[in-house]
Amino acid sequence: MAIYLRRANKDDLQRVMEIIEQARAQLKEKGNPQWQDGHPFLKTMKSDIKAGYNWVLIDNQKIVGTATLQLTPEQTYEEIKDGSWLKPNEPYAIIHRLAVLPSKNGQGFGKYIFSNLLTVGYLQGVRNFRYDTHYKNIPVQKIGQEIGFIKRGTIYIDDKIDNKHMGFELNLK
Repeated sequence: MAIYLRRANKDDLQRVMEIIEQARAQLKEKGNPQWQDGHPFLKTMKSDIKAGYNWVLIDNQKIVGTATLQLTPEQTYEEIKDGSWLKPNEPYAIIHRLAVLPSKNGQGFGKYIFSNLLTVGYLQGVRNFRYDTHYKNIPVQKIGQEIGFIKRGTIYIDDKIDNKHMGFELNLK
């Protein structure tokens, strides 16, 4: 059984959105307002795929997860409250829009995605990685912290329901 990450292509868009919708429903079921305003939108995911930023996790020849590794800075990450970035002036990549099929929860697939995206970024010269997640998204917080990400403070994202998120950072040598 091979588990690997590959860059998403336009033919993967429907499956990517199915996984995101299932993850969104699971977040709602657990009382987490993250993604309940409708994002990530189809338009966003199309753009991520077109830019080459979206990746899919393959298990046994099937797409079971997705995430975006954005290699450009984002205004959202420029201002952080209740803390600071360790390396605020260095280039960074952002891990965004991580979702795994709920039927695969607890099997380490989120960790696979994070780890593989770090490798992808590292091979492109990135040493500073960031991500954000809602304060109620304990599983994604735990995955990041297990890999070595450190909570750096609070950032505010474009979300109509609850825009307060935790900002995490990992710096590799």
